[in-house]
Amino acid sequence: MKYKTKIVPAILTESQSDLVSMLSTAKTFTDWVQIDLMDGCFVPSSSISTQELAEIKPDIGWEAHLMVNNPEAVLEHIKNAGAKRVIFHYESTGDQQGVIEKARSLQLEVGIALNPDTPVKVLQNLTTKIDCVLFMTVYPGFYGAKFIPEVMDKVRVFRAQHPDIEIGVDGGVKEGNLKMIVESGASSICVGSAIFLSNKPAESYKSLSNIAQS
Repeated sequence: MKYKTKIVPAILTESQSDLVSMLSTAKTFTDWVQIDLMDGCFVPSSSISTQELAEIKPDIGWEAHLMVNNPEAVLEHIKNAGAKRVIFHYESTGDQQGVIEKARSLQLEVGIALNPDTPVKVLQNLTTKIDCVLFMTVYPGFYGAKFIPEVMDKVRVFRAQHPDIEIGVDGGVKEGNLKMIVESGASSICVGSAIFLSNKPAESYKSLSNIAQS
């Protein structure tokens, strides 16, 4: 099956003013972004908090990528902030089913992210209950981390087993590795620094999108 792969701009910041600025920039070239949220516990770094995010209420379509322990504790903040989807890490909780159920009760779409060393088999009983899987191609928590190409093997296997589920890839994505990611079967590719640290974010997004869909 041929997938029309989309580029999802990924926003990571600890500043409300920077978030507002990055959202304003993103709105000039897309109608959907991912906002990364980190607690300094599940990952070493911290970002803007869910409470601060709820104060802003981004006026663009967006999903939250939760790199936090106990993700169920922040789902109501995420909903109040206007998110359409939440993606939490499999490794961040011992009750993945409970997080899924709470997200559904809040009318949120829900996905699960997997760290590079987490085997795909952990999703065996969960794939029918979620909207997407996000494969991390870096260890999360750092902007601009190095891409781990071996994760693409897992993506290819998972795509063969689950031809209809949305598959995302996140971390270290550049123009140079984009073709490999698309060919693995990814349907969405999250890109942060290659867009927002560019001198011309809109042009970088367009270039990445052209490669992804060519």
